[in-house]
Amino acid sequence: MRRNVGLYRWFKFAQNLIFWQATWFLFFQDMLTPAKAILIYAAYDISATVLEVPAGYLSDRIGRRPTLILAAFAGTMAAVLQATGDVFAVFLVAQVFLGAHAALASGTDTAFLYESLSADGRAAEMERESLIAWRFGFVGLAISAVTGGVLAFVLPVLPYFASTLAFALMMLIALRFAGPTGRPSRKNTAGEDAAMLVAQFRHPVLIWLLVLGIAMYVFSHIPFIFGQPFILEAVRAIDLAAEAPMISGAVTAIMMVISVLASLVAGRLRHRIGLPAILLLSFGIQIGIILALALSNAAIVIAILFLRMVPNSLSQPFVQARIQPLLASQTRATFLSVESFVGRMIFAVTLFVAAGSASGIDAMPHGEIRVILLAYAAAGGVIFIGLLAAARRVQIEETGVS
Repeated sequence: MRRNVGLYRWFKFAQNLIFWQATWFLFFQDMLTPAKAILIYAAYDISATVLEVPAGYLSDRIGRRPTLILAAFAGTMAAVLQATGDVFAVFLVAQVFLGAHAALASGTDTAFLYESLSADGRAAEMERESLIAWRFGFVGLAISAVTGGVLAFVLPVLPYFASTLAFALMMLIALRFAGPTGRPSRKNTAGEDAAMLVAQFRHPVLIWLLVLGIAMYVFSHIPFIFGQPFILEAVRAIDLAAEAPMISGAVTAIMMVISVLASLVAGRLRHRIGLPAILLLSFGIQIGIILALALSNAAIVIAILFLRMVPNSLSQPFVQARIQPLLASQTRATFLSVESFVGRMIFAVTLFVAAGSASGIDAMPHGEIRVILLAYAAAGGVIFIGLLAAARRVQIEETGVS
């Protein structure tokens, strides 16, 4: 179990070596159209959504290790298909594999860490180990972002070949995990599992964290989708459109470095202002980023994207540390999968609406981006007010923690 914890950091590092992250929209926009590029991501989200709950249930049945191995295999297949594909249909199939990767890893990875720590008598270290794993992940994102931007500048398809190697490394690490974890000695009946899930969804703290988690999932991915066309439009005004892939890669790399730095102070900030405050602060930052991108397409506003992953650094490790002890091992991954399922479903629906307002021209203009982002920002403001009001009535902070 102790080896699991040490390897988990490197597993997250390899998982986040996503070399296409900073240029994928530009790649698909060039290969297809802006509207189809949005639909590509929507197809990924639908695939992950459909497979989310079955993947969580599979993890609870067969264990965390084999589920994570399957996740790495699906990611490898997705990267290969995107690297070799040249038509919309092939890219769609790739999104199915990519969605399977996300669904299989979602919830299973954090459950694996918590259960490994718990088996080693170190469950109280979940916050600390989650923060360390997040730093490893962000370092991987930073390295792959800047490298992927350079690779895309040389040849747009190269980031997908590099990601294939990263997913293969992820699989090798998963094969070294010790198991099983998360596979109960006595399997519940379907009725018992359902009753346990219903009971968990009635827990006030879990309900609040569930709503926050869904909202933050959606609002974290909005700049991921629309940040790249925003960068292209902004640098076009200063005659640097040809360098957009490298600029996007540099922006993403800086974004991840700042997120790592934020994670270094996250623990102190969390204990100074409390769990509800730091979580609401994180969500507020997400809304602010989207609003800033909507209000101006000046090149200087690109710097706002540097903060995109800061909310994740300030929230996700603490959310997982708070939520894991409240979940039963027999349904832990299933519960987390249901949360992801709802978040992905909501986001996919909004993306289809956004795709309907996007033109079929070669690049998405800022006028279209503005309308979409303002709608998201308005919805975020409403959700924020609701969460703030509810936080005053629910004991979000664990008793005895300040």
